[in-house]
Amino acid sequence: MITQAYEAYVPEQSIDGIDAGRRVREDHIRFDLQDDLEFSTRGLESFTFSRWRPVLFDAMVVAASIEFADKTVKRPLSGWARRLNLRIPVHDPRRWAAPATSIALHDALGFLTGDFWSITFIKRRDKASPPAQEPLDLGVPAEAIIAYSEGMDSRAVAGILGASLGDRLVRVRVGSNAVDQPCHLGKKEPFATVPYKVKTHVASRETSARSRGFKFAMISGIAAHLAEARTILVPESGQGSIGPALVAVGHAYPDYRNHPLFTKRMERFLGALLKQPVRFSFPRIWDTKGETLRKFSALDAEGAWKSTRSCWRSSQWVSLNGKRRQCGVCAACMLRRLSVHAAGLREDSDVYICRDINAASVREGVDSQFKQFNAAFEQYALGGVLHLDDLAAMAGLEGRAAIRRHAVLLAPVMDSSVDDIDMKLSELLRRHAIEWNSFVNDLSPQSFVRKWTRAVL
Repeated sequence: MITQAYEAYVPEQSIDGIDAGRRVREDHIRFDLQDDLEFSTRGLESFTFSRWRPVLFDAMVVAASIEFADKTVKRPLSGWARRLNLRIPVHDPRRWAAPATSIALHDALGFLTGDFWSITFIKRRDKASPPAQEPLDLGVPAEAIIAYSEGMDSRAVAGILGASLGDRLVRVRVGSNAVDQPCHLGKKEPFATVPYKVKTHVASRETSARSRGFKFAMISGIAAHLAEARTILVPESGQGSIGPALVAVGHAYPDYRNHPLFTKRMERFLGALLKQPVRFSFPRIWDTKGETLRKFSALDAEGAWKSTRSCWRSSQWVSLNGKRRQCGVCAACMLRRLSVHAAGLREDSDVYICRDINAASVREGVDSQFKQFNAAFEQYALGGVLHLDDLAAMAGLEGRAAIRRHAVLLAPVMDSSVDDIDMKLSELLRRHAIEWNSFVNDLSPQSFVRKWTRAVL
């Protein structure tokens, strides 16, 4: 008797990158490198160094093409994976198709997104113009690169390590707001912003956005190559780095966007492509976000942490009276609120749409002027609370097997023993559980957060 295993439906789509009048093939989605990909002159100029090469421009086009495919093709309702066939014009197809580069690229991308990718490269019909500005000079040799945004972790870790590294720490801005693009004393900053923007034309695009990790790792790798730095610092705390991979949501593929298992694959890919070794380092991976914030706040006399943002949700869902807030209840916002509490700090409730998490329901906690509340908003809140609660539960006996399995995977990429990683991960989760229980216990007995948790009261 032969039993056929159940196979989930995997949608397949092909995308053609189009340059210089090239035609899209039948039944392929068109990604026009002129119309759908917008390069910023100012942004490119901030990447102008004497080591600029066409391959670096191609690397941005590749990252943009992957982002376009990721956003354009919806995931199946009853599954996760997609088959994405992508053709991209580059200056030197042989360099990109070389086995060491191509295999590492597909390995990193497939592992990150949980999809099946098939990427081929063809020769560009025209050469891209190099950035026009005179080459920038960092002044002192760069020691490390850090991906820097308006997020709390990046602001805090840049402040902590910047205190000792000074100008040897180069910030690569991966945010889009003006707050992320400072200009000191009129001097133009290197790596001031992601120098391109991808346009999508589908009415209902895919929102899981797992390829963002690839985009930011690629931009950081280009910056490290240009600045001749060998280390890229990943600022996320252990909860933000390892947590999403330990506690998956529903049928979703584990989130590895800031995880050592993904960055190790990016090291192999970037080394093969750019012929220069680079190492991703996690200086706060065994600390909680609250511990990192507490250390930074001791150096942060002006309270810069308060101007950071953590919310995952787009401005469409977190704007009120023309001002962008944070939702206050998604997993990222709940981790922020937990971390502020753990650090012994306070922030104004009006930075959030859900101002009062002591309320008996999410709807009651939302600002009365917010008119877009719906069932999805409440589901985000439930997901945010349960993610942190489930992560805290892993500190107990029920989490031992999963922690050990994760330690076995992490040990080789972190150059450590399984027992050492097991001990550090267990201790991290124990401290997270203590912070979470303290946070929940300080809420009102009627709080909707307390009703959804199993914290020790």
